[in-house]
Amino acid sequence: MSALADRPVNPVVGASAPHESAALHVTGAAMYTDDLAAHTAGVLTAWPVQATNAHAKVTVDVSGAYEVPGVVRVLTAEDVPGINDAGIKHDEPLFPSEAMFYGHALVWVLGETQEAARLGAERVSVEYEPLPSLITVQDAIDADSYQGIARTVRRGDAEAGLANSARVFEGVTEFGGQEHFYLETHASLALRDSEGQYFVQCSTQHPSETQEIVAHVLGISSSEVTVQSLRMGGAFGGKEMQPHGFAAIAALGAKLTGRPVRLRLNRTQDITMTGKRHPFHISWTVGFDDDGLLQALDAVLTCDGGWSLDLSEPVLGRALCHLDNSYWIPNVHAHGRIARTNKASNTAFRGFGGPQGVFLIEDILGRVAPALGIDPMELRRKNFYQPGQSTPYGQLVKDADRLETIWSQLSDEAAIVSRRAEIAAFNAGSPHAKRALAVTPIKFGISFNFAAFNQAGALVHVYKDGSVLINHGGTEMGQGLHTKMMQVAATALGLELHQVRLAPTRTDKVPNTSATAASSGADLNGGAVKNACEQIRERMSKVAGRLLGVDERDVRFSGGFITGLGNTTQRLTFAEVANAAYLQRVQLWAAGYYRTEGLHWNPEIMQGSPFKYFAYGCAATEVEVDEFTGSYRIRRVDIVHDVGDSLSPMLDIGQIEGAYVQGAGWLTLEELRWDSSDGPHRGRLQTQSASTYKLPSFSEMPEEFHVRLFENAREDGAVYGSKAVGEPPFMLAFSAREAIREAVGAFGPEGHMVELGSPATPEAVFWAVRAAQEASASATATVEDADRALATAH
Repeated sequence: MSALADRPVNPVVGASAPHESAALHVTGAAMYTDDLAAHTAGVLTAWPVQATNAHAKVTVDVSGAYEVPGVVRVLTAEDVPGINDAGIKHDEPLFPSEAMFYGHALVWVLGETQEAARLGAERVSVEYEPLPSLITVQDAIDADSYQGIARTVRRGDAEAGLANSARVFEGVTEFGGQEHFYLETHASLALRDSEGQYFVQCSTQHPSETQEIVAHVLGISSSEVTVQSLRMGGAFGGKEMQPHGFAAIAALGAKLTGRPVRLRLNRTQDITMTGKRHPFHISWTVGFDDDGLLQALDAVLTCDGGWSLDLSEPVLGRALCHLDNSYWIPNVHAHGRIARTNKASNTAFRGFGGPQGVFLIEDILGRVAPALGIDPMELRRKNFYQPGQSTPYGQLVKDADRLETIWSQLSDEAAIVSRRAEIAAFNAGSPHAKRALAVTPIKFGISFNFAAFNQAGALVHVYKDGSVLINHGGTEMGQGLHTKMMQVAATALGLELHQVRLAPTRTDKVPNTSATAASSGADLNGGAVKNACEQIRERMSKVAGRLLGVDERDVRFSGGFITGLGNTTQRLTFAEVANAAYLQRVQLWAAGYYRTEGLHWNPEIMQGSPFKYFAYGCAATEVEVDEFTGSYRIRRVDIVHDVGDSLSPMLDIGQIEGAYVQGAGWLTLEELRWDSSDGPHRGRLQTQSASTYKLPSFSEMPEEFHVRLFENAREDGAVYGSKAVGEPPFMLAFSAREAIREAVGAFGPEGHMVELGSPATPEAVFWAVRAAQEASASATATVEDADRALATAH
């Protein structure tokens, strides 16, 4: 279909539609997985017995649990009829004989009530034979403890590029993980029917993979398991891989007891048992020419995978593919490896390694700009990709000039020049508080790095009365995917939005689905829904053409009515044509399919074109930092972001705002801490609740927040010209961290390089301010010593 033909008349896409479940959300009527469990008769509750040792062989005695009234069954490895493993890499025993992290679930107790299951779990006896444990990434590096496949991205000759650089810097960049802290914790409900079929309700981003893991644990085929994801109360990547084992526990319990089994983690269990965003340790050397242009980068990236692989390999791969962010680096050598530590297995998180890669280059540019004597904004801008240039992994940076356009638009609309002059004046007269305004860009690749995941299916039914029911393989986690799919279907069929209904995501309707992840949910599932609707519309056009006396190519669908070019007197309703089609035995349902074309990727050499396109954006953040406490406030944020032709502008703006705030949380507030002592609680997560793990709240929100969608940004080849929006704006929050860095630098002498801890908590900022002030005092003393020496000489 041509780009022109893909521009519908009176489209529903592009309209600011409210979330399809908004009224249910705000009234509390929206049902989630555990709500369904609460209304299920005879349901049992599962409760874990968690390890209290970071690494140890274990011997478990479950007999005590059966002495507790209400305990029905204790699930152990001996009960597994299939494969005792919850992961796709077969490195995650569902019932382990060796505790691999503090909090590891060893066995599960099923009780008539949650309290009975909890008390039964307390009566399970565990003996530990302690083994050496690795808690930090540095522990793993020192012990040479790695897992999975190491990858390297190369272009040019980094060694020669560094040797020929006018200025060379080296350093270490370290940053921590991030807790997903979705509102709804992990939850599953499993039932076994009279025919031996298993129906699993699960809060999962990847129902098909959940289906596969449940099947292989039970030792049955995937066709005997149906997984449904009604909706999730947040996920952010944390429910892409890690729900599978919990669903398998519930299904195994249902098999053994013949009763429904629910499993819902409380907040402390969820935080201590599930993985986080991957922390990274990166050593690097970078070179610039005399004009401040990047010449070479040599880096070793070590990510903390935790105790098993989970999704660490593709996360590392995406980090390596994003360490250039928006900048041309002619010579690159970047080696990535996965550390194995005794912590919960780290997993997907919004951006999926992209933020960790971007962190490296943004930290480097922010650090070295003062030493180069170049304004950080100018240093970033002059290193932007130019048309015709390619990434270190070989993909042409299409629409590279869009970076410059967005940057300029943001600069004008946010009055960057005049505001920075005002900030300079403020800082000159304010010894105890400093302000700064930083601007950072993002270039983010959209598609799964694993090519097979770039496909989707949909099922669309048109009934005789003209009503429409759609089902697709994507999952709803609050991001508005279902709303967008309804808008796509309404547009493709020429209907009003209220004429389309959506059914829950389930594996017996659309099989072999990909995870709703990688920002590709709307691209993939939208393409599949549109394909199904176009099949139906083509069939209905033939029927309508005969009724209207026009050629089928001249039939038009719009607003719930069907008309024909040249026939100005007759208008049919969609329902009338649907009924006529049924009477003529015309098929009114279709299975849609979409696959992303043009992708090719060789993971062995890390070369190819793994992304359908790049999403671009820029953000300007103004902050104020207090000298005495290191506390700071975000005074204003301005964003211009590229979402192509937006499918649903109100939802997209909400995604951009939420992503920025979540990114700022990771970079400035959210600090995970584990006990790394050699005491009895070694490896225990110390920040396991909202009282100890600081999340962004209203007090951290920008006082002014301006978001603008980049216009005239149509992406040909994507559904109705749209672009993904879920992950890319997360990285716009780097402007907040860089603004804090520049404000700290204002306390020091000119040319002072600010090394800022991550997250940049008030404590970290306080010590960075102290270091800047000490550098200023040292510089002043040096000048005074030189003046005295000069005076003495005279």
